[in-house]
Amino acid sequence: MASAAGSSNVMLAIHEKKTTPTDLYRPLRLYIASAYSEREAAAADDDLSAVRDLRAEVEQPSLPDPSSLEQRRDALLAYARALALVEPRFPISPDRAHVHSLTFTWHDAFRGNKKCALASIHLEKAAVLFNLGAVYSQIALAADRSTDVGIRTACGAFQSAAGAFAWLRESGIAAKAVAAGATTVDVTPECAGMLEKLMLAQAQECFFEKVIGGGKPPALCSKVARQVGIFYEEAYASLSAPPLSQHFDKSWVSHVQLKAAQFYADACYRYSLDLHEKEEIAEEIARLKIGMSALADAKKAAKGVAAQLLDSVNKLESNMKTNLERAMKENDRVYLMRVPAAGSLGALPAASLVKPTSLAEALDASKERLFSSLVPDGSMKALSKYTEMVDNIIRTQAEKLQQASEIARVRFKEMDLPDSILSLEGNITLPFDLKEDVEAVQISGGPAALESELQQLRDLRRVNQELLVQTEELLQKEANEDAQFRTQFGSRWTRPQSSTLTKNIQDRLNLFAANLKKAADSDSLIERGVKENYPLMSILDKRPIESALPSISRPIMSLDGNEDAIVGALKQSLRQLESLGAQRAGLEDMLKEMKRKDDILPKLMAGVGSHDDLFKKEIAKYDSICAEIADNIMAQEQLLLQIQAQNEQFAAVFNLEDYKAARERCYKQIAAAVAKYREIKKNINEGLNFYVTLQVCVCISILFHLH
Repeated sequence: MASAAGSSNVMLAIHEKKTTPTDLYRPLRLYIASAYSEREAAAADDDLSAVRDLRAEVEQPSLPDPSSLEQRRDALLAYARALALVEPRFPISPDRAHVHSLTFTWHDAFRGNKKCALASIHLEKAAVLFNLGAVYSQIALAADRSTDVGIRTACGAFQSAAGAFAWLRESGIAAKAVAAGATTVDVTPECAGMLEKLMLAQAQECFFEKVIGGGKPPALCSKVARQVGIFYEEAYASLSAPPLSQHFDKSWVSHVQLKAAQFYADACYRYSLDLHEKEEIAEEIARLKIGMSALADAKKAAKGVAAQLLDSVNKLESNMKTNLERAMKENDRVYLMRVPAAGSLGALPAASLVKPTSLAEALDASKERLFSSLVPDGSMKALSKYTEMVDNIIRTQAEKLQQASEIARVRFKEMDLPDSILSLEGNITLPFDLKEDVEAVQISGGPAALESELQQLRDLRRVNQELLVQTEELLQKEANEDAQFRTQFGSRWTRPQSSTLTKNIQDRLNLFAANLKKAADSDSLIERGVKENYPLMSILDKRPIESALPSISRPIMSLDGNEDAIVGALKQSLRQLESLGAQRAGLEDMLKEMKRKDDILPKLMAGVGSHDDLFKKEIAKYDSICAEIADNIMAQEQLLLQIQAQNEQFAAVFNLEDYKAARERCYKQIAAAVAKYREIKKNINEGLNFYVTLQVCVCISILFHLH
């Protein structure tokens, strides 16, 4: 224990725990070779050496000068981060399957003759955190509190010391060390809690020195002093209860007890000064008596405290006595007020200006690269669990976004938006499938090209008819020649009769002629169909086809002339909805990008706290974007209701029902025209194919006969 006095206030610092040298290199390397491979052990050689060197640095005693203390602090922080990376990778225990040949030995900081030796990393982590708090307290004590810079340094360092002891207690490290078998009182949760309050008391005391030195009002000084006293009272309560009650030196306990009384009395004193200014003499007298009584009781029990502290207490007591005598005289002569009983007075107000400084960032080992290639199965399973949690969030939110977009699409279709607005502006469109059908018709030439195709039919029919006539003439010529030769040569003409030889081809020609007649009849029907349906199909020749569609017209007469306002409001709402849709697309991309960058393995391997606590903290970063998605969907729901109301007004003003009916009729006409065109086109193609095939067959028959 070390102590130092500023201008008047004596403060305490904690000595570090002492340890014995321990070799981390060999036991950890043997474990890597056994649990992983010799190659992994060789690859980890630099990291093992680094951890060994960090431990060796911690084993060295610290020097009291400020620069050495800061180096000591940094060394302890570095080693604490290294231990966070060692813990999840190297199970240290007497178990033969673990790192069983490694034992940490630490002496009690308050009873140096007591020590604990354990094969437990929890003891090592607890001891390092304890020493970190101790070094912070030494940095605070070394600061020159007579200067503004010094008092700020001391106050900050005491709060950091409180943060170290708070971390030791709140993170469960102290409890784990005790559970593992740590027997020294200094690393128990109770001791860590007491030291946290003591460091906060001294940090608040720095503020008290500052407000007193700055001449602040007595009421404020009283509040600050009262909080100093409360922190000391809490520390003293812990010191008076097991397991601390028989562990600390009595002079140290007396110091804390007297400090608690001193600052309670000082709060009463400062409060009484404010009461005197308000001429509330009776309560002033009561407060001074209460404070002096507390001081007197504490002084009786104070043994072995620093002389500077006793001097400070005696000076305060003297000032209070002087003010009490003055107040009592004034009351007896002037005010004649009844002094209230102590029990009737309320508690003095307090103002806490300090809190434990969080060391989470300083102890965060997630950015360290030690042993990064060693990932135990348990950590991989934990990572898989977290990844599944993230995937579930991404999937759920993506489904919500897609559902919102689908709802908007369906509602728009029901309200005929934005087609009706586009129609009003002249930007009319056909339904996609129908437009594709029309484009296919127009690419093939459209109804206007049917006449040329009919002409092809006529030409092919004529060619086939001429070919049949020529073939029949050829057969007749052959029959005439055969008859002539029979007459001329008589029995010497032994060739079979022509009618016998040409019977098959004649039969086929008769069949072709019959088919040709039927085809001619079909052609007539096709031509009549084209002629009769051309008025229906002619709509398909309009380019663009949208020019054939009806459009919404403004009312001829307007009662209030608010059509533009109605249209403008609806269009504005549609733009807002479009913006919400674009925002959803961006939110989905953000979710995917967050997942891509979400690598918590280093934090998992840093081993701070439980996996569930880490998951809860890490998953929370998705909360904001999930909230944005919920807000987006809610905004869309409200906007759709607004659009529905605006669209109903728009439909009423612009007689939208009549427009829709006319448009549907036009759609049906176009669809019917496409169907009729396809029917006629199919018939024409069949006719063309028939004539081409017939022509080929006739030619083949002639060639066969000639051979």
